[in-house]
Amino acid sequence: MTGEAFLIALAATPAPSAQTTQQPAQQIAQQGVAAPSAAAVTPPAAAPAAAPPATEDLSSLSLPQLRERIAAERRSLEDQRQKIDAQEARLNQLMDGVEQQMRRSGIVVPPGPAPAQAVAQATQPATTPPVPEVGTKPPDSGQPPHVAVLADQGGILSKPGRFVIEPTFEYSRDDRNRFIFRGIEIPQSVLVGVFDINESRQDIVTAAAVARYGVSSRLEVMARVPYVYRADGAVLVPLVQNTPGNTNVGTVNTSSHGSGLGDVEGQIRYQVNNGRGGWPYIIAGVQMIAPTGTSPFKLPRDALGNATKSATGAGFWAVAPSVTLLMPSDPATIFGVLGYTYNFGRNVDTRISNAQIDRVEPGGAPSAEVGLGLALNDRLSVSFAYAHTVQLGTRSRIRPITIQNGISTVGDPITSTTREQQIGRLLFGMSYRVTDRTTIDWLVEIGATEDAPGVRTSLRIPFGLR
Repeated sequence: MTGEAFLIALAATPAPSAQTTQQPAQQIAQQGVAAPSAAAVTPPAAAPAAAPPATEDLSSLSLPQLRERIAAERRSLEDQRQKIDAQEARLNQLMDGVEQQMRRSGIVVPPGPAPAQAVAQATQPATTPPVPEVGTKPPDSGQPPHVAVLADQGGILSKPGRFVIEPTFEYSRDDRNRFIFRGIEIPQSVLVGVFDINESRQDIVTAAAVARYGVSSRLEVMARVPYVYRADGAVLVPLVQNTPGNTNVGTVNTSSHGSGLGDVEGQIRYQVNNGRGGWPYIIAGVQMIAPTGTSPFKLPRDALGNATKSATGAGFWAVAPSVTLLMPSDPATIFGVLGYTYNFGRNVDTRISNAQIDRVEPGGAPSAEVGLGLALNDRLSVSFAYAHTVQLGTRSRIRPITIQNGISTVGDPITSTTREQQIGRLLFGMSYRVTDRTTIDWLVEIGATEDAPGVRTSLRIPFGLR
């Protein structure tokens, strides 16, 4: 047989099967000699592709049955989300442990958006990551981004089943010529026609405990309990002009301070959509404010009607619905907020100086805010915004009191309305993520209009318990 014929015959010989290769291996194993398994000799067969699920015929189901099926599918989907959240938390704990071990060993852990990602990148072979295109929306994650200046309204929602505790510290300084607290002008003796405010100073320090709870992946509830310290000072001058050379006659310097529980707040927020398909994240919320603080109508006063103690609350119930929109555009986030605060009027039946105040109805307050958040790196972000509120005038029903020969006479009621306030504020915020569960938010507000407070700053440290 020639060489060419031998090669042709060899090519025609069939390859040995898995069974024939297993037989000598089993014989060698029985003799005490290690032999490779069949899996090592022959490559594993590819798993057959899963057949697509057959389309179920739902035409025979009734409407109640279809609704029951939909509810069951939603429950199953929510269970899967909870399992994913729990698995992600376990993964973060494991990665935190790996990160600590790497640092103890002297291995440099590169900064990343989370400890899990950072350690994963450090333990994997070095590759060149794709560079994201600036100005395009990042991949949809179903969760809105965190923006520091939206701490009051709330941006990102808490994860399902997670408690978030948020200690908050605030300071506000205001210099103006009116008595205003929480946007509401409180009737004082100056409104009765006795004195006018020449100068007013107001310092407010607030320490609040805020708790948030994620009811579901789109629903969150919040409660805020503040403790307020407030100091007021004013220089009052009589409306009747002083004679030349006696410019200080009748001038009154007043000061007061007070501390205690402030107005407790509650809020419900719901994420309307998942931010996909080019749509911004839409979060609807409603806030309720209870008058649990010291009411300005229940304070001790001097003979001129000036309060000798400062109020820690506004004295009115209020409800504030709002809508927040967030549009991520890597590396920035454009956001806007529309809201309205409705204050419920009430009968106060309080005498201030020579006036009986029967009823006070604070005006509503439409508000809008627009701004930009910018991520400097995976942990630090800054945000800028402008907010404007139109506080409508406070309407009061007052009856003047005249005293003759020691006898007080109450006159006919007079309705007065204060002018509206244009409250514009420039906002700057900074957010730093310490860990996956802890963030530090710092916010500064500067008054941009005459009616706005001079400055307000707040520090928030939210951290998750689960």
